[in-house]
Amino acid sequence: MRARDLVHRTVYAIVRYVIALIQIPSIEACEVLCSILAFLASDVLRIRRRVVDENLRFAFPHMNRAERDVVQRRMWKHLLLMACEVAHAPRKIHRTNWYKFVTLERKAELIKYLMDPRPTALVSGHFGNFELGGYITGLLGFPTFTVARPLDNPYIDRFVNRFRQVYGQYILPKQGSAGQLAAVLEAGHAITLLGDQHAGPKGCWVDFFGRPASCHKAIALFTLTSGAPMLVVYARRTRPLHFSVGLEGIADPVFRGPELNGVPALTRWYNEKMELAIRRTPDQYWWLHRRWKDAPPRKRMAA
Repeated sequence: MRARDLVHRTVYAIVRYVIALIQIPSIEACEVLCSILAFLASDVLRIRRRVVDENLRFAFPHMNRAERDVVQRRMWKHLLLMACEVAHAPRKIHRTNWYKFVTLERKAELIKYLMDPRPTALVSGHFGNFELGGYITGLLGFPTFTVARPLDNPYIDRFVNRFRQVYGQYILPKQGSAGQLAAVLEAGHAITLLGDQHAGPKGCWVDFFGRPASCHKAIALFTLTSGAPMLVVYARRTRPLHFSVGLEGIADPVFRGPELNGVPALTRWYNEKMELAIRRTPDQYWWLHRRWKDAPPRKRMAA
């Protein structure tokens, strides 16, 4: 236990030191550095290159190899720049100047639902700078509750959560938070959920970029059982530390659209909306994570 704690403390100290270094140069200088590191990660070290290329090949069959290489390189730049933006945001973006960094798309609808006395389910994915999406929502005066698995390193976990909670993004543990979630929904608060997490063989299987993907049924159940409108949202980067926060779709139980005809229909709907947002700027999606880990159970049995 002592050895593990020492490792956790050492890693935490290194992370804090790296963040301090990132905060020294301007965000424009960080972008230049991220471009160089992205080339190293993609073309020299070839980190997860096969996984990323396979995902892009299935998602965009019209792309040739050179085009996929460009998207992969830009994806790495996006991931590295995302970390730099998280380090810079608390010092740069605050309540009096947020409008210089953030553009709200479909602003009237977005604000209307965030101010609705009913609870709201905000669904996003590993797209754009989703970490700053929650930060910006809280900064605008709309606190949110996010379900997330605690990080293995408790010191880094507390540090990350302090950043998230600066303006009111509260983290609920993935395990054992059912009672807390029920209280949050009953109080009419907003919950934020990542809709592109792999849910294993018992999940709800729908197509995502033309391939079956397993999704957590609870995401759709939040809306179907509580009456909370589901909003598919994103925080897409327009330039370093500048974002377009938008609304891709609304599933409101009051209007009873066809997307609300059960868990499979709603799960299919929000995946389609996420896909639309990603297709506009594919380099801002995390193609390196294994979204399509397994085949649906029936296909595995047939094989």
